[in-house]
Amino acid sequence: MSSENRTNIPNSLNEHWMPFTSNKDFKKSPRLITEAKGVYLKTHHGKTQIDASSGLFCNPLGHGRKEITEAVTKQLETLDYAQPFQQGFGGSFELATKISKHTPGDLNKIFYTICGSTAVETALKIAIAYHRSKGKAERFRFVGRERGYHGMNIGCISVGGMINNVKTFASVLMPGVQHMRHTHLDEHKFVSGQPETGADRADDLERIAMNFGPENIAACIVEPIAGSTGTLVPPKGYLQKLRETCDKHGILLIFDEVITGWGRTGSSFASIEYGVTPDIMTMAKATTNGVVPMGVVACKDEIYDSVMDASPMGSVELFHGYTYSGIPVAVAAALAVQDIFEKDDIFNRAKNLAPYFQKGLFSLQDLESVENIRGYGMMGGIDMKLNTKPGKAGYECFKACYEAGVNFKATGDCLIIAPQFICEEKHIDEIIDKLRTGITNYQKSQKGH
Repeated sequence: MSSENRTNIPNSLNEHWMPFTSNKDFKKSPRLITEAKGVYLKTHHGKTQIDASSGLFCNPLGHGRKEITEAVTKQLETLDYAQPFQQGFGGSFELATKISKHTPGDLNKIFYTICGSTAVETALKIAIAYHRSKGKAERFRFVGRERGYHGMNIGCISVGGMINNVKTFASVLMPGVQHMRHTHLDEHKFVSGQPETGADRADDLERIAMNFGPENIAACIVEPIAGSTGTLVPPKGYLQKLRETCDKHGILLIFDEVITGWGRTGSSFASIEYGVTPDIMTMAKATTNGVVPMGVVACKDEIYDSVMDASPMGSVELFHGYTYSGIPVAVAAALAVQDIFEKDDIFNRAKNLAPYFQKGLFSLQDLESVENIRGYGMMGGIDMKLNTKPGKAGYECFKACYEAGVNFKATGDCLIIAPQFICEEKHIDEIIDKLRTGITNYQKSQKGH
């Protein structure tokens, strides 16, 4: 296909097996995005949509940022690729320094991966390597949480708690993984911010430790806010309790901040927002504003030092890495993003816009098909009432909203809303108005059946 025709519907849709997609339904009525600029997208029908989920939480700085495009272009012209094993690229060291200035506590050691999934896999491996360096190879168990999402690699879905992932791939999951209960309680309906109740759910970690032996547990991994399942905000005191239990038993605490990282809560990271410092933290998505895939793991100095000290000079201390770990083009994008964060005071911008967004989001609770709304900072989840089978309401509502001119991600029956930080109040109003139109049209269509 010639370049000038690439935005048109291709002659065949049969060859592309699409991810997380109802392929058969999509191919009956395709939805193709052809352009993006700022807060808006354009479809192959020439219609404009407002981006209500920052891509997949990836584009908080808006689409088509000239600063990022120019940085990537310049890097491609200078050094397109350099293999990252036993040699280096200067920009990756510069970026690591800049990232470490935003991470909490002494999470100063930065390991590059390809995406959020590979960042989580790396975090799990680092946890194992750390305990082995301490002579504690018996610590092999991990503790995750129900409704947690950490990516799609085997380790990720093992510690995750999304039921379809667990059911589908049960035969290949890691052994020795236990799960805490989720924090989604009935009394949390239509609560904006942190719920007052539910911190006691963190006691599950102590119970698991007692059942399986705390000396056998390597790490506990959670999202500070469970994002992909629909913005499950931690109850007040919950994360603090997890931290206390981990400290008590020598368990590492891993925060998956792939979604919450880089301003989504109003602080650079949710760990800073909630005042709880993990031992290891993952990030991806907004790290490059979604332009080039990149994942990052930040860990405490003590973890890095222990792994280093356990190996003799000249040996490879951690047998892990990727072909695309910290490649020049991804680094260039991430460095440009760091500059924008600082220049445009992005985290404060997100914090200041969040109350207006939350007010607008919760204004939709009067719609009859809306079961629940949750939110914190610049992210929220709208649960739709069950429609004959799980997932049907979310999918049908997504399609109705797409036609109404608002674009977002739906997981199951939850509409996930995460506007870009460059939004103005008028853009938030547009998102909310078009959500109301789309949900209303969905309601009307169901009454006609």
